[in-house]
Amino acid sequence: MVMLGYEFMQRAFWAGGLIGLIGPLLGVYLMLRRQVLMADTLSHVSLAGVALGSVLGWNPALSGFAVAIAGGLIIEQLRRSYRTYSELPVAIIMTSGLALAVVLMSLKQNLTKSFSSYLFGSIVAVSDTQLKLIALVAAAGLLYFIILRRPLYSLTFDEETAAISGVRTGWLSFSFAVLTGMTVAAAMPVVGVLLVSALIVLPASIALRIASGFTAAIMISVSVGLTGVFSGLTASYYINTPPGGTIALILLVFLLIAIAVQKLIRLRSRSQYSSQANEEKGSHNIC
Repeated sequence: MVMLGYEFMQRAFWAGGLIGLIGPLLGVYLMLRRQVLMADTLSHVSLAGVALGSVLGWNPALSGFAVAIAGGLIIEQLRRSYRTYSELPVAIIMTSGLALAVVLMSLKQNLTKSFSSYLFGSIVAVSDTQLKLIALVAAAGLLYFIILRRPLYSLTFDEETAAISGVRTGWLSFSFAVLTGMTVAAAMPVVGVLLVSALIVLPASIALRIASGFTAAIMISVSVGLTGVFSGLTASYYINTPPGGTIALILLVFLLIAIAVQKLIRLRSRSQYSSQANEEKGSHNIC
């Protein structure tokens, strides 16, 4: 395959595959915990970290990574302070991160142009350093979900019951926030800040709509995520479009197809049920 003969495409597919594995898995937990906007918020925070690194002469990928983790911890701390208004911390951090990014971008000339790859994603933007970070995040995330599978399951569905049963919910929630920040920061080079939440949320949306159980939802979400990433990167290479937007549109098409198929199945089931009911009613009348 000519496309994979290029080193930058190999890095892009490795990075996309790793993010397509851990992102949708994280998305299932975020949706069940009703923290979907957290991914979008941390992407804006990570953008501020990238801008900060560029202004101070640091590695933008590492600075964005660190600031995204800090943002996740702050959100979790604010969430505990505003338990009645759980959406308030997300709004505070999102606006603060975006405002900081805009201000920092204005401090350095020509910084805005280089930010297009972070905003929309770029196939050639995945460096060796970023690929190593993504691999570390994916490995850490998989170990996290495997080792803490049972307490995470309890925390996701009922935090109070989990605390009563002995789960250290505070520590677990903070570690989950850290992992979310790491995943969002790692996904930025592939799909971009504006669409990073799509890669995390859309596969999970499809999975939770059609899956029969929690394990099935995770398997479907990861499968859809990987398919969307690989097909999106391939289409992006051949038609020269931003990978983030291409991946997001493909995942959106998958979601629309899943909704349509599910509705058709329900209509068919109702039609069969109605016909059987009519047949039973007719036979009863004859008797």
